[in-house]
Amino acid sequence: MNSVRPTPEVLFVIGGISQYLGAATAIGLFDEIAPGGVAFLRVLGAALLLIAFRRSWRRSWSKQNFLWAGAFGASLALMNLFIYLAMDRLPLGNAVAIEFLGPIAVAAIGTRTTRSAGALILAASGVLVLAGVQDDGTLLGVFFALLAGAMWAGYIVLGHRVAQDGLAVDGLGVGMLIGAVVISPSGLGEVGVAFGDLRILGLALAAGLLSNVIPYAIDQFVMRQITRSRFAFLQALLPVTATVVGVLSLGQSPSWSECLGIGSVIVAIAISSGEREFRK
Repeated sequence: MNSVRPTPEVLFVIGGISQYLGAATAIGLFDEIAPGGVAFLRVLGAALLLIAFRRSWRRSWSKQNFLWAGAFGASLALMNLFIYLAMDRLPLGNAVAIEFLGPIAVAAIGTRTTRSAGALILAASGVLVLAGVQDDGTLLGVFFALLAGAMWAGYIVLGHRVAQDGLAVDGLGVGMLIGAVVISPSGLGEVGVAFGDLRILGLALAAGLLSNVIPYAIDQFVMRQITRSRFAFLQALLPVTATVVGVLSLGQSPSWSECLGIGSVIVAIAISSGEREFRK
């Protein structure tokens, strides 16, 4: 009997829900510990958890493996840091929508058919609507979200290379450890606060589990089976998921125009769903 394999859309929804529940948890900590400290603890905790679980030190590592994993981990950690800085100033869904301009750029480069180009334009339109900055938004928040988008593009390109090289979850864990070192200047000063309150430390580590371990492990599984452009396009599910989590967990209700943006992204995903790019 053939086993049923979840579709990329289903996996992305699962990963997205986990990722933004973790983000909502992190946002709740911003009044007690700076966003840079939360990002550092999130990345470091997730890295140590994955390395311990996988016993990554047992596999053989070449210099090239470390270079690719390190570049991947640095882009991931910086993406986490910049999006937290953006979320501290913008609603969750809006920050992620602006950040999504990075994946849109990656997907646009890989577009090959009229149908996929149309779906991409529709998704981009929905994201631009979602990116409308509300009254409590700031230009600095938009700037950080754009930086996060650039790092997200790097995460997709480098993550695909790590997945195809067979490093997968081991590469993710070691990469995040290197990434934690890269962003440590922004978070080391907050470590004392976290270790002085086990509740804060526990919530920060929970954010790492929900936002890094689960969704990024799912990403590594999916990246081994679909093309880079298809992966980038499916990231359009994440602004939608972030908006829904923002409503349910943080009370950040979207406007009618933002609901229109969510609908545009969903329709674009439906249009694209017929163009499966799984490798046989």
